[in-house]
Amino acid sequence: MPSKKKITIEPLARVEGHGGIKVEITDNKISNVEVRILEGPRLFEELVVGKTPQEDLNIVPRICAICNLSHKYAALRGLEKAVGVSVDSTTKLFRELMHHGEMIESHSLHIYFLALPDFLGYDNAVAMADKYGDTVTKALQLKKFGNKIMRMMGGRMIHGENPIIGGFGKLPTKEALTEIKGEALELLEFAIATINLLGGLEIPDHMERETQFLCCKPPGEEYGYYGDILITSDGEEHPVENYKNVIKERVVSHSFAKRGQYNGKPFTVGALARVLLNGKRLKGKAKEAYDQLVTDRWYRNPLFNNHAQAIEQVYSLEGIIETVNQLLASEDAEIAQPTQESGIGTGVVEAPRGTLIHHYEVKDGKITAADFITPTAMFLDDIEAFIRTGGEQLLAKNQLDNIELQFEMIARAYDPCISCSAHIVEVVFK
Repeated sequence: MPSKKKITIEPLARVEGHGGIKVEITDNKISNVEVRILEGPRLFEELVVGKTPQEDLNIVPRICAICNLSHKYAALRGLEKAVGVSVDSTTKLFRELMHHGEMIESHSLHIYFLALPDFLGYDNAVAMADKYGDTVTKALQLKKFGNKIMRMMGGRMIHGENPIIGGFGKLPTKEALTEIKGEALELLEFAIATINLLGGLEIPDHMERETQFLCCKPPGEEYGYYGDILITSDGEEHPVENYKNVIKERVVSHSFAKRGQYNGKPFTVGALARVLLNGKRLKGKAKEAYDQLVTDRWYRNPLFNNHAQAIEQVYSLEGIIETVNQLLASEDAEIAQPTQESGIGTGVVEAPRGTLIHHYEVKDGKITAADFITPTAMFLDDIEAFIRTGGEQLLAKNQLDNIELQFEMIARAYDPCISCSAHIVEVVFK
C-alpha cells in the first residue's frame, strides 16, 4: 500500500479573505496541491447589469475594502472609453496621486505586518515590537499616510464616492497638497531603509522554478500603474481589449475563484511582474533600489515580490512628490462629459496585487454586460506550482521542519486578495 499524508492549512493566516492550502503526499512525493478559495462566489458582474456607469462606480469598489480605489480606477478607465469621456491632464495627475496613496497603504500593510514577521522569525508584527519597535512604528505612520491620501482623493477612507465619471466631485486644496508632499519627503528615508533591511535577509530557494509574468505597459517611457497594453515576459504585447485572448480562465473544483493561464501555463502578476518587466523605467531612489536588489533569482522566486513592493513604496513616495509639484503648477481640472450613450470599454490598472481588468458594454446609458478579472484569480495556479516545487525539494532533502510555514510564505508573498477573486458564477435570466 502506498504511504499517504495530507497537510491542511486552514485558514491561511495573514492574507485578505478566507482561504487555505491542501498538499497531498504519496510515497514521499507531492501528488496534489490545492490553494483553496473558500469564500462564496460574488456576483458583481451581474449586479451592475442594468445600472448606469455612475451607479457602477458606487458598486464595484465594494469588491474590496483594501484596493477599492483600484477597482474604481479600472472601472473609470473602462466606462469612460465606453461612453466617450476624455479627461484632462490635471485629472489624470489627481488619479495618479490617488493610486499612489493606495499602493503605499496596501504595500506597507503587506510588507511589514503580513510578510516581514515570517522572515524575522515572529508570529506577528506585535511580537516584533520589542526588537523592531522603530520599524513597526514607522510602518504604521507609512500606512496611515497612504490612508490619508486615499481619504483625501476618495472622499472617505473606504468606498469613497469622490472619483466620478470625467473627474472628481471635489479636489484638495494647494495647502493640502503641499502638506502631503512634506510628509512624503519625511517618509522616504524610512522606505529606503526598508530596502536595506530586505536586502540583508536570507531568502529560501527551495521553491524556485521558471514562470511567466504579465502586467500593463505604462504610456510613454515612465514606470506606472496603468496602461492600454498588456506585456508579457516572452516579449509579447497585446491591446487590453484583447485580454480574453491573452488570459484564459477556467474553473477548478476546490475554489470559488476562476484560474488564469497564459499560453496554457501559470503566470504571475503584481509588483514582482511590474518591476521585472518595467523596472528599467524607474528613476531616482527607486531606480537605485532596483539596481541594489534585483538579481536573476527574482525571475524564479515569488518571495521577492515582497522586495518588489518595497521598491514600489519608494517609487510611489517619489511619485507623490513629483505629482504634487506638477499639480501645484497645473491648470484647474474640469469634469469631462460623456459624448455617447453606447459603447464598449476595457479598463486596466495595476492594483497593489497586480493587473486588474474591468470590461463593460453599455447601451443607451445602461450597462448590458460586465467582466472583471482580478490579480489573485490570475496567479492562483502559479502559487500552487511554486508550492509543489518547494514541497518536492524539501521532501527530497528531508527538510520537513516548519514545512507548513514554507508553504504559507509562498502564498503570502503574492499578497492574495481572496475576496476579490471569488467570481465564478454566471447568472442567466430567462
